Amino acid sequence: MTLDELRKNLSDVDRRLVELIAERQRIVAEVGKSKLTTGTGTRDYAREKDVLDAGREQAEALGVDPDVVEGLLRQLIRTSLETQERDRVIAEGKGDGRQALVIGGAGKMGRWFVDFFASQGFATSVADTSLEDGPGRFRNWTDAGVDYDVIVVATPLAVSGRILAQLAVLNPKGLIFDIGSLKSPLIDGLHELRSAGCRVTSLHPMYGPDTRLLSGRHLIFCDVGNEEATAAAKELFAATMVEQLDMGLDDHDRLIAYVLGLSHALNIAFFTALAESGEAAPALAKMSSTTFDSQLLVSQAVAQDNPHLYFEIQNLNKFGLGPLDALCDAAGRIRETVAGGDEQAFVELMQKGRDYLALRS
Repeated sequence: MTLDELRKNLSDVDRRLVELIAERQRIVAEVGKSKLTTGTGTRDYAREKDVLDAGREQAEALGVDPDVVEGLLRQLIRTSLETQERDRVIAEGKGDGRQALVIGGAGKMGRWFVDFFASQGFATSVADTSLEDGPGRFRNWTDAGVDYDVIVVATPLAVSGRILAQLAVLNPKGLIFDIGSLKSPLIDGLHELRSAGCRVTSLHPMYGPDTRLLSGRHLIFCDVGNEEATAAAKELFAATMVEQLDMGLDDHDRLIAYVLGLSHALNIAFFTALAESGEAAPALAKMSSTTFDSQLLVSQAVAQDNPHLYFEIQNLNKFGLGPLDALCDAAGRIRETVAGGDEQAFVELMQKGRDYLALRS
């Protein structure tokens, strides 16, 4: 066969693959409807394992790379779960025409919540200084009023604290929550809302604005003294597969200093060292290794994010310096073992890390 004929045959196979994927998605939609009718959970890990195991077994029998087949099946499963989760959220929507206001709704996470509330059937208004006034859109959040069933504060941390305090004076009757990455700058405003008798709680989504599937993601709920408000906020996410975590305000910031502060600082240190490596920088940018490429991917995501938000996470957390000191100390000890030729100490550091990381799995 000629090259053109081979390519035509390959294109025919590709079309059949797309048709099969479309057929699979139609079946997935019916599966989702069945789960809704029977009250079955969206995700079935045992079923996923059976699908992946069967795919690998068939791939090996046909002489196909099992990893390629598993990767394809995982992507198809993920897409199916996204569809089923979205359909369940819509079907079990808590909105029913109720009204929601997202202050800071033109920001990245603000837009995520706007879309989420809209999918649940809320009549959603947005307030953001980047907007022009229009139907359901307000440049100044105070012009939007406070007569809403849910008010979300999704502005930068320093601004959120002031808005929460102002809301306490206005005393809204609906559910109020922030989505701040830190709680230290917000505590006064949250306590003022509680003292005013408002239905207030505090959330922290541990996922980014591009997240489409909440399975495997975590959403932190910090109760500020109103259990009913926290329960109402949790109910908004009951149709999703997000993992709900309860955490105290002080515990939150102490742990976040490591989860966000330390991980951000590590990656900033990594790409800063590369960028400031002098004449080696251009050569390093073109080099590759498995570990180096993996670290570059994470660091690139950090470098492209909002530097002002990252500074707030470092600077406004009263627990923030501890992890930074620990990072500096760890780097210093690594340097000492290398400079001193102490292989045993180096091995012990890696073993200690291996034991710790085993706890996560």
